[in-house]
Amino acid sequence: MHINPHLFILPRTPAQIVWNYKDHIQHELDYDYSKRLGQLINNPDLFNSGNTIDIQLLNAGILTVSKTDNTEWGWDELSKIYHIGTQNIPCKHIPQNIHEWTREYLDHCNEVLAAPLPPARRMLDNASTRIELPTPTTPAHDNLTHALTQRKTCRSFTGAVLSLNDVSSLLYLSFGYLHERDSSADGIAEGLAARRSSPSGGGLNACECFLLAQNIEGLEPGVYAYHPAEHVLTPVNPWPQAPLGQLLGGQHFINNLPLGLFITARFDKLWWKYQHSRAYRMAFVEAGHLSQTFQLVATALGFNTWLTGAFADDQVESLLKIEGSAEQPLFFVGCGESDGQAMCQEMLDLLREEQS
Repeated sequence: MHINPHLFILPRTPAQIVWNYKDHIQHELDYDYSKRLGQLINNPDLFNSGNTIDIQLLNAGILTVSKTDNTEWGWDELSKIYHIGTQNIPCKHIPQNIHEWTREYLDHCNEVLAAPLPPARRMLDNASTRIELPTPTTPAHDNLTHALTQRKTCRSFTGAVLSLNDVSSLLYLSFGYLHERDSSADGIAEGLAARRSSPSGGGLNACECFLLAQNIEGLEPGVYAYHPAEHVLTPVNPWPQAPLGQLLGGQHFINNLPLGLFITARFDKLWWKYQHSRAYRMAFVEAGHLSQTFQLVATALGFNTWLTGAFADDQVESLLKIEGSAEQPLFFVGCGESDGQAMCQEMLDLLREEQS
């Protein structure tokens, strides 16, 4: 018999809270159960199938019959608990089609809006000194200004094919190691000279990306790893049989998205340089930088974008063939031709139906 390795124990007088952070299940143990658990932690071989408490601890998943292999983790236990505890969003039912998703999402929004709304912005005291800023100017024909003002999250894509040239530009400018910056690597340690268009903690470039190609000219539908130093793709898996929305929390309005990217983090790179778990924050910061750069580049190329953090980690890790490794998926971004709608057509139809 073994103790479940994904337990977090909290003393809450007069009870003991045992939280299975991997499965999102919480138990409250009284003194007798807590005492028995302590004995079994000290020596799991004391398990007695005739002991009612032992059987209940086993049925609750606090004890396990088989030993669970722990994935290597280079930081402290608290960061590991947070990482594992926020994987695989608890969901009783993943919407199986776009109509289920629109109904469930609308119900969720109505439930949220029924509660008082937090202050929309920082309060401005009338007595405070106000420094008026000049009217913002947008330079004519400035591509960056255009990309910043035109970037928009859309949920209605046509599915139109993307050219491989555009995909090449998008990957290089967002995730590639820029040859144009080779001269800026003087004095930098060997192996750390590569530079992207986005900043990276410690210059480690700890984030990577996988391309989900559904409708790209000259590229077979499938999952590909992008290699930024060589600017090449390598096949990882065929295009998944299930709709893309099934992988992304039931958001089926995205099923015809021609191109998507999973942004992953190589934690082992961060562990190598930064032993304190504060560096865990840097993985998310870097993913955010890359996500924004991707969206601006896609906008400049004439595409609309969409992004989400809602996905089934286990399924994504399997699809990308990184399960059981120190590389973990953090975010998803995608782009394509769109009619510019922030809401999908099915949601607009449902709203009109509700209002009529």
